Amino acid sequence: MSPAPFQLRQCANPACRFRFPLIDPRVSGETCPVCGGATTLAGQYRSAAPPPWPAAPPPVEALLDNIRSIYNVGSMLRTADGAGLRHLHVCGITPPPNHPKVAKTALGAEQAVGWTRYNNGLDTAVALQRRGFVLWALEGAPDAEPLLETAVPSGRPVLLIVGNEIAGVDPGILALCDKVLYIPMQGVKESLNVASAFAIAAYHLTRRG
Repeated sequence: MSPAPFQLRQCANPACRFRFPLIDPRVSGETCPVCGGATTLAGQYRSAAPPPWPAAPPPVEALLDNIRSIYNVGSMLRTADGAGLRHLHVCGITPPPNHPKVAKTALGAEQAVGWTRYNNGLDTAVALQRRGFVLWALEGAPDAEPLLETAVPSGRPVLLIVGNEIAGVDPGILALCDKVLYIPMQGVKESLNVASAFAIAAYHLTRRG
């Protein structure tokens, strides 16, 4: 059974009119959290369930090498679940999906996405390449190609590789890669947060064809 839609409440005090979502079932929402006045039901949110994926996603897995942030890992788990990645290879210092704090960001995706933990990301990349994976790394290297302008191979599984938030992808892994890709930036920053970049790349790969 689908959960009931979330309520939208609004303060009835004309001087306040604070408008907020009621998403915590432990809170009645009948009292305004700003002025303490009474609230009224202003509406209900539509169901957040998206339409079904139009086709089976192609075989894409990801290698998360030395990601230091628990919250980035949780976000990437949600992306992996949404984009249909088959498996995550969690390497080095990357917090594993069963870390108790990962669930705060993953919101259940940590139980839906398959994963394996390894000590050495380079050894893992070598083993997966030998199994037939095409290795693509996200990195702002001088020889990198624009991600969204790069044709995605068909018929072979792709391993999407992302590295440490500060140091980047292990140079030994980069040397193995079939392609090194970057996301063009127009602002003053040279790169996106690793979880944001991972999301863009994951959907680009899984929507190919």
